[in-house]
Amino acid sequence: MKTWNLWLSSAFAGAILLLAAAAGWRAAPRDAAGPGAGARWWNGAVTREFESHYDAVFPTRALGINAWAAIGYVLFREGKPGVVVGRDGWLYTAEEFDAAPDAAAQVDAHLALVGSVRELLAARHSALLVALVPAKARVRPEPLGARLPPPAHQALYARALAGVQRQQIPAPDLLAALSACRRRGPPAEPMFLRTDTHWTPAGARCAAESLAGAARGAGLATPRPGAYRTVVGGAVPHRGDLLAFLPLEPWFEGLLPPPDALAVHRTEPLAASAGLLDDVAAPAVTLVGTSYSADARWNFAGALRQALGEDVVSYAAPAHGPFAPMLEYLDSPDFASAPPRLVIWEMPERYLPMRDGDGPSAPPAPGNPA
Repeated sequence: MKTWNLWLSSAFAGAILLLAAAAGWRAAPRDAAGPGAGARWWNGAVTREFESHYDAVFPTRALGINAWAAIGYVLFREGKPGVVVGRDGWLYTAEEFDAAPDAAAQVDAHLALVGSVRELLAARHSALLVALVPAKARVRPEPLGARLPPPAHQALYARALAGVQRQQIPAPDLLAALSACRRRGPPAEPMFLRTDTHWTPAGARCAAESLAGAARGAGLATPRPGAYRTVVGGAVPHRGDLLAFLPLEPWFEGLLPPPDALAVHRTEPLAASAGLLDDVAAPAVTLVGTSYSADARWNFAGALRQALGEDVVSYAAPAHGPFAPMLEYLDSPDFASAPPRLVIWEMPERYLPMRDGDGPSAPPAPGNPA
């Protein structure tokens, strides 16, 4: 047995040495002996080039990264910083669990910003409807087991919703709406994607219907049933954005959660209503928000069109949070020249405690909206 262990260890060490030698040969700078080589050896340039190239071509580097990631994922249900791993392949963004020391102050500042935006819109005869998107961990907490967000996050949604409504801004309870849709909907249509930060088209449709009801209740929209329809295509595999925090490919790709099945949704106007839409000189409803609105795969803008029965023009932008796109829209020529009747502002709750650069900025003054 000792002889076998010694042989196996020697074979493994030999394989590593061969891989290292091959990587060293491929990484060696080919101009190390050319003109000026002496100076480059003396100032360390050749050494730095070699180290950089060696890291890139060493075959066991990827194996080592994948192996450590596999150990953390399998034994401890952990990934790279930025993801929280749940059961059954469910992944959550760590932003729903992180709490900065000044989180409460940031929430207050962002709620004050929402109030300032409402005042500016009112000065241009535009109404504001807030779509406060609850955290994925709040809508689908079961895979997390006993792991709970910190206290600052546990009460965040209720506090934020009350803060918006206290400023006389219509904002339906999307947590209650999504929870109700989840209970009555088929298991194949969860409200959030398993491996992604975002909601599913079913979750987006549920939120859109709740928002349309709130808009009608506040006298901000008149229902026009049958103006739009949504065509649902076949499901395609979707590799969620949170899989990037599990570096298991290529060596341990089989350990990754399976991709989500995402059906393609496309909302289009019906031919009978085309004439009505052609008469609209400017958009009556504008959508501003994050990738929850900007990414066509979730079809949130389309679901709003169908639920409201009228066109919705989106100014949402990914990767900037909910506040920067709104400030940019308010400062845009489009808003200055044709303020809409209604602005729907989609904002995930997890952004409220976060800092935006140096903190929330102020919108343009109501007297100078452009």
